[in-house]
Amino acid sequence: MFFKQLATKEASLSYLFGCGSLGKAVAVDVVAGDEDWFVEQASQQNVTITHVIETHVHADHYSGGRQLAERVGAKYCLHRDANVAFDFEALDDGDVIEAGNVHVKILAAPGHTLDSICLAVSDNRRSDEAWFLLTGDTLFVGSIGRPDLAGREKEMAGMLFDTLHNKLLAYPDTTEIYPAHQAGSVCGAGISGKPVSTLGFEKRFNPMLKITDKNEFVHALTAEIPPRPAEMDRIVQANTRA
Repeated sequence: MFFKQLATKEASLSYLFGCGSLGKAVAVDVVAGDEDWFVEQASQQNVTITHVIETHVHADHYSGGRQLAERVGAKYCLHRDANVAFDFEALDDGDVIEAGNVHVKILAAPGHTLDSICLAVSDNRRSDEAWFLLTGDTLFVGSIGRPDLAGREKEMAGMLFDTLHNKLLAYPDTTEIYPAHQAGSVCGAGISGKPVSTLGFEKRFNPMLKITDKNEFVHALTAEIPPRPAEMDRIVQANTRA
């Protein structure tokens, strides 16, 4: 397996990974303007990008995912519940995308948004167990995603609690996590500047993961919500229109 993380605009983190031996790759959460980087990295690794995946419809930055997918002839993938005005490859909970020896399991992860997903990635040349999770805006290093973008804060916060405790935290403590943002993002409060962690470390030191009572979690998460992303409505419109 090869793995590349790109720190980009709005404190966002994008990813390119795949199977070098069989020449297949997956791009995740591409930011507009970074398409050339993905094409160049794929060329250096001698791989073809077969899938471009969004962990959700982004509200804080313009996506370059569709443009990259069209450019390289890849499938553009979103969760089935994504409310967009164009065709895409619909993903469901439990789907598996194969990129050579690298397998990507889709985890529906409502909470930050209804269409949020996380990705459990394995390198089957080593093990069929997930090596790492791409956690989107669901789980950050030191923080978790905000629940208010859909305008239903308490309901979404409850969904986020269920996603975290019933899905992500069921993976072994040694599982690495790679989020969609680092410090400086408005998508969560108190996000660390370190762009990678493990589930075990987050269980011990992420303050929101220490709260095991759902009602207490919902209250804590909705008590102090950061300001909404600047130009959010315009960005969402651009990321969802045909």
